[in-house]
Amino acid sequence: MTLRELTPWRWGGLRRFESEDRPLMDFRRDWESLHREMDRLFEGFFRDPDRMSLFAEPMGLGEVTPRIDLTEDEKSFYFYVELPGMDRKDVDISLAEGMLTIRGEKKLEKEEKGKDFFRQERSFGSFRRTVQIPGEVDDTKIEASFDKGVLKIKLPKTEAALKKVRHIDVKAA
Repeated sequence: MTLRELTPWRWGGLRRFESEDRPLMDFRRDWESLHREMDRLFEGFFRDPDRMSLFAEPMGLGEVTPRIDLTEDEKSFYFYVELPGMDRKDVDISLAEGMLTIRGEKKLEKEEKGKDFFRQERSFGSFRRTVQIPGEVDDTKIEASFDKGVLKIKLPKTEAALKKVRHIDVKAA
């Protein structure tokens, strides 16, 4: 197909065209379809909070989403929460109805002075993470410690929960 055949003034005034005779219309329809699909993909991407948490701090949205690791042994559950740049006084922990809630606020201020300049940067962000406790815990013996930006929470299991554990022997087939 030549460029002359694509120009609309060469098509004729009242002439009817089939879809294969109208390449610009086909192109426009395909282009609009692609545009709608791209819009749908980007809308879904920015609505998903798990994907957005990866970009929250660099984009300046004021969100801090700490990573939480959960481990367990025979006597306790352990939560490890990564909170770099935070202090223990900026963190609040609560337990209610089998849900552990960790709240905090990160405040970072940098100031730099030189002979010919003064620079001051501030960044703030708060978070709230709520995690369901995977078993029964003795809430009178819960311990929390904060060291080098890592919050460690120890949740001892109740005596009743410890008695419910039954070990099963595995036999060869």
